[in-house]
Formats: sequence, structure tokens, C-alpha cells
Amino acid sequence: MATVNVDKLSLKDLNDLEAKVAKAKAVARNRQKSDVKAKIDAILTSSGFTIGDLYPVARVARGRGAGGNKSAKFINPDNRSETWTGRGRKPNWLVAKLSKGAKLQDFAV
Repeated sequence: MATVNVDKLSLKDLNDLEAKVAKAKAVARNRQKSDVKAKIDAILTSSGFTIGDLYPVARVARGRGAGGNKSAKFINPDNRSETWTGRGRKPNWLVAKLSKGAKLQDFAV
């Protein structure tokens, strides 16, 4: 391997050298990947396995969804279209009625 005395190179020469080194590294990496892939393929072929046999694809765990529509547990007796599931913030109509002394159970469906 040839050695280069970088102390005596100009900035332009250093930049050119840097570009050549980066290109050479990319070529060497691709060559190495091809060699490794060929070795793995040869081992798999001779053993009768596939890559999927040895490394099955992991199933993606799905989180819990929003849960869809929940049924109403509380209803406004003055306006039956206003309901509350009991989840999240209390609606204004319920807060107003509770502040006037009503009990939550009074509005249960």
C-alpha cells in the first residue's frame, strides 16, 4: 500500500484525496457485502434452509385502538340527545347539574 504525506498537500489535493477515499470505501464495502451474501447463500443452499426459516419475520405488535364507540352511561334528562360515556371530561350540562346539588347516579342510563 502506498503512503501519502498529507502534511505537504494543498487543500484542493486533500479534498480530492478525501473524495477518492470515500469512493474507495464505498466500493470496498459493496464488495464485502457481496462476498458475505454469497457465503450465506452457499451455506443456506447446502443446508436446505431459507433465510425465513432461520430468521422468521417478527409480527408487528398492534397497540390498542381507540376502542370504537362506547355506550352512553349518563344522559341529560332535559335533552336526551346529550349523553356521556363516563370517560374523559364531564360535559358542561352535567357539571352544571352537579354544581346545583344533583348526584351523578341521577343521570345513569
